Amino acid sequence: MRPPKLDYQPRGPRRPKAHKLALIGCGGISQYHLQAAKHWNVEVVALADINLKAAQSRRDEFYPQAEVYADHRELLARSDITAVEIATHTAIRPAQIRDALLAGKHVLSQKPFVADIREGRKLIALAKRKKLVLAVNQNGRWAPQFASLLAAQRQGFLGDIHSLDMVMAWDHTWCRGMPYAEQRHLILFDFAIHWFDIAATVFGERRASSVFANAVKAPKQDMKIPMLANTIVNYGDGLATLGFSAYESIEPREYICCVGSKGTFRGTGNVNKITAVELSTRKGTAKYDLQGNWFPDGFYGTLGEFLRAIEAGREASINATNNLRSLELCYAALASADSGQPVKPGKVLNCRN
Repeated sequence: MRPPKLDYQPRGPRRPKAHKLALIGCGGISQYHLQAAKHWNVEVVALADINLKAAQSRRDEFYPQAEVYADHRELLARSDITAVEIATHTAIRPAQIRDALLAGKHVLSQKPFVADIREGRKLIALAKRKKLVLAVNQNGRWAPQFASLLAAQRQGFLGDIHSLDMVMAWDHTWCRGMPYAEQRHLILFDFAIHWFDIAATVFGERRASSVFANAVKAPKQDMKIPMLANTIVNYGDGLATLGFSAYESIEPREYICCVGSKGTFRGTGNVNKITAVELSTRKGTAKYDLQGNWFPDGFYGTLGEFLRAIEAGREASINATNNLRSLELCYAALASADSGQPVKPGKVLNCRN
């Protein structure tokens, strides 16, 4: 069939010059935050990092006129800053989010939003009292393969979702011997958090009744943490299955299949780099050659949506309340993998990683 248009590409702010943006946290991921601001022609006026040299380096690379600070509270004291991106580690980020909200700034938080859902609820309540936008950088929603799936669902081509299967095999052993590889649930938490978010978004307002997960080592695996994992999210009238084979997999591949009452969406390709998808309905099958890449398009999408929400005075689609539903799935999966039993989402309130 003739391919119907899928509205999946990132959208930028309508009034980019109206925003005065600041960035707290200038580590490795910060380059993508700053690239996104450059892409949308948004001015970043200040950067902060306890390692002042890191802030200076990012400033010199992207926004030479910006001011740099070692203390984020000095940055937040500036009256000209309207919005703040916070890209620090999860352990310290909630306190910085709170400081920013109390200072009257809209906030785009790096993911995962919080390690404890109760803390997230408190920050959400504070943002509502202050009438501020609090959003989370779930940049995977604008990865082309996921963005096109979400567009097909949002535009009504799939109907009621029956099932979502996302399976991948790749080599994640590049982190062997690094402190990064000490995370007990490296795959289910640090990596798969995007896939939990896509599952929660595809199923929309439907609430999962249980999550069952496994995390095991491959035969003769030389890393101490599980590198194989899978999860079944049970919606009662629908299922999401996620499979991750991350130990020395040859020829990486990723597969997506979403079946609905009106249509089916499929895609396969290199991990995080699916370049073509199919949408099948009763009228036939349409093929799409996808444009863009997760990096940097995912960051273009999150920043654009965050700023558009501020301009319109509305909740962002990546708002923090929405994100807690994704975290509930993820944290239930971690607990299930540890216990060997299904877990109800929302019952486990922290990541226990």
